[in-house]
Amino acid sequence: MSVDAQDVVLVVEDEPVILMVLTDYLSGQGYRVLQAENGEQAFEILASKPHLDMLITDFRLPGGISGVQIAEPAVKLRPDLKVIFISGYPQEIRETGSLITSKAPILEKPFDLDVLQEKIQELLA
Repeated sequence: MSVDAQDVVLVVEDEPVILMVLTDYLSGQGYRVLQAENGEQAFEILASKPHLDMLITDFRLPGGISGVQIAEPAVKLRPDLKVIFISGYPQEIRETGSLITSKAPILEKPFDLDVLQEKIQELLA
């Protein structure tokens, strides 16, 4: 991986259109974007990439792995990793009782991309 100034963001989203919109938007904002459509792909990326600044993940994902189940071990391995949850069902995320859900922002779908950018900037500042 190149050693440049770009922040690296992993986006985990099973809806292809949302994944494409997020990737295009974030790339346009200057981020290096990695994509995963499910938990298995997310874990493969997390295992293979030495540097990530942020994880943006949907909560409900195919294959029985939730966004919280991806974020918890990811943050244990990388304590500096910032997390943002995106979901049409934000209450489900809060109800998991996970410590990470009390710290990480939760954006309810649909959300404004500028709001996402503000959250990212706050977390990476």
